[in-house]
Amino acid sequence: MSENILEINNLSKYFGGLAAVSECSLKVKKGTITGIIGPNGSGKTTLFNLIAGNLKSSAGNVMFNNENITDVPSYELFSKGLLRTFQIAHEFTNLSVLENLMMVPGNQSGEKLMNALLKPSLVAKEESQIKEKAMEVVDFLNLDHLKNELAGNLSGGQKKLLELGRTMMVDAKLVLLDEVGAGVNRTLLKDLGTAIEKLNKEKGYTFCMIEHDMDFIGRLCDPVIVMAEGSVLFEGSVEDAKKDEKVIESYLGRGSKLKLKDN
Repeated sequence: MSENILEINNLSKYFGGLAAVSECSLKVKKGTITGIIGPNGSGKTTLFNLIAGNLKSSAGNVMFNNENITDVPSYELFSKGLLRTFQIAHEFTNLSVLENLMMVPGNQSGEKLMNALLKPSLVAKEESQIKEKAMEVVDFLNLDHLKNELAGNLSGGQKKLLELGRTMMVDAKLVLLDEVGAGVNRTLLKDLGTAIEKLNKEKGYTFCMIEHDMDFIGRLCDPVIVMAEGSVLFEGSVEDAKKDEKVIESYLGRGSKLKLKDN
């Protein structure tokens, strides 16, 4: 069994004649928090969309837990334990935090009319179990005081915590985090980082995250992968990335120094 939960081999995506991702190859080890950084237009989000089944690839393949998942749609990957969050949180604004979490598990008995009519006790038991799980999630993320608040009323950072919580409602194996820190104040960003670390260490989650905040990346990620022009430019530690001439030139141009924060 491979120690890698994700392997990307010569993956490419063309839009017309433009290569957004070009023969990209990388690996993500189980149990790690792997960071993906790079200047705007380097192909990071397109890569995530290809992995998560939101886009069809032009060439190459994606292996997840030794299974070829190239071009498998996102809803099928969800059931396999590969989940993706978005830079802009996707919540049900008119449902409470608790209700948002309870919506996540698929194939609930109550979704079928016949079960609701003929097996109400089964539906009620399952709903109770799901609610109990949701309560555990809000407690884990310190969102208990907001459990009955409408999700649409949450701040940007709280919505990101809720989206992270939704990954906890299923058996997540790999979570793709797309700029989880974008638009989040420093206090909530610290809380988000703590939650990600706890999920990694206590729950065994593997994370792969796109992020522009180098302090946040430096706190959480080892290794870090730098993309440029749709391909991998560098892989290693954050400190080594900040000193690498190719990385510095890709971000800021020749003769510059990569600062600690890269916003």
